[in-house]
Amino acid sequence: MPVKKTTTKRVKAAEKPAVQQIPTEENELKCITDAMLDKKAQAVCSMNLKKIGTAITDHFVICHADSAPQVIAIADNIEEKMYTQCNRKVIRSQGKENAFWIIMDYANIVVHIFKTEYRQFYRLEELWADAEKTNYQD
Repeated sequence: MPVKKTTTKRVKAAEKPAVQQIPTEENELKCITDAMLDKKAQAVCSMNLKKIGTAITDHFVICHADSAPQVIAIADNIEEKMYTQCNRKVIRSQGKENAFWIIMDYANIVVHIFKTEYRQFYRLEELWADAEKTNYQD
């Protein structure tokens, strides 16, 4: 009776993020802003709200894009990079269904991704004019 030879295929396990060190707030801000710039976000800035007693978070990171698909692509890229590079999952996210203003909550950092006309309308930076602002560009 002939022996039936079977071959087994190796399946890679899901890759876990490689974290060499505990990510700092500074690294997380860099990760978010780099992910925005990777997808051609415009007017990327962060606002340090720590000195403002009524602020709901430590940092806002804000950007805008001209189209809804680009707004979604920026949000998806941030989510992926924060998980793979900083081992952080978004706590909650809102706005992908309309894609004119997506908010991503990372507890100490809240990310705002606007469609261009909505950023101009809401002028979020002006509401927190006392905050220290840092601008980023490619």
